[in-house]
Amino acid sequence: MRIDKFLKNARVIKRRTVAKEACDQGRVFVNGKPAKPGTELVIGDEIEIVFGTNPMKIRVEKLTEHVMKDDAKDMYTLL
Repeated sequence: MRIDKFLKNARVIKRRTVAKEACDQGRVFVNGKPAKPGTELVIGDEIEIVFGTNPMKIRVEKLTEHVMKDDAKDMYTLL
């Protein structure tokens, strides 16, 4: 699954276009490397997102195309 779609489905970022822009601006890293919006994720990948001065680190637990709001938190764990 693409990282921009994962961030939207997991409800980490509200819209896919915002997730794409964050990747384009170099604020998203997968396993320590800068990520492009089309970067493919696998279970176990670690994602770091820099929002202002607060970095957020998460680990991918599930890759699901269609997610209900209540199940979105199960897609990742905070590190």
